[in-house]
Amino acid sequence: MKLEVTSRQDKKAKDLRKEGLIPGIIYGKHLETPIAVACKRNDLLKKYKEAGYSTPLTLTGDDKLDQLVLIQDIQLDPVTDMLIHIDFLAVNKDEKVTTEIPIKMIGESPIEKLGEGKIQLIKDFVEVEAFPQDLPHDITIDISVIQTMNDTICVKDLKVSDKVEILDDAEQVIVTVLVMAEEEVEEAPVVATPEAGAEGAAPAAGAEGAAPAKDAKKEDNKDDKKK
Repeated sequence: MKLEVTSRQDKKAKDLRKEGLIPGIIYGKHLETPIAVACKRNDLLKKYKEAGYSTPLTLTGDDKLDQLVLIQDIQLDPVTDMLIHIDFLAVNKDEKVTTEIPIKMIGESPIEKLGEGKIQLIKDFVEVEAFPQDLPHDITIDISVIQTMNDTICVKDLKVSDKVEILDDAEQVIVTVLVMAEEEVEEAPVVATPEAGAEGAAPAAGAEGAAPAKDAKKEDNKDDKKK
């Protein structure tokens, strides 16, 4: 899977984004120094959707930019949630890497189908070690094997290639069953307050808040401030 990138050529991050480009950085233990790059936003979003964090990408450009990489991190704008920066980890096809692989549930459990319980994914990824080209995109779990309320699926039950080593504790539970209890919902009494008036209680502070997204790279922020 290939993604075309170009050198940033000392362009400011803000200017690149106006051109429909996403600034990024390539780093890795076999690189003397990190490489600042840029790529088309739409191309990057398409490749990210296909590759995620576990499928290696071949970055194409000039000889200096021709690198095998994993998407290591993305930064989103804290207000718009738009992609504004990306980190690539340069890897060597002859060296094993450690990364996290997402867990994907497939199938249907009789327990959940009958409304007796709810399947709960306890851990949505596992840490693995493998050569880049052997990394799976995801690891699937067929939850139809869960037949009783006491059934669980553990790390040791995951099916992966013999080229992939799972590093998590083999006995760690990945999937379990929650009991479906009848819940009696009682309408809370309305309490008049100075803020809410007689029609109802004031809303809880922060109830509509959201966790901020990660900040972009400090160097890019500095570039923008200099603009």
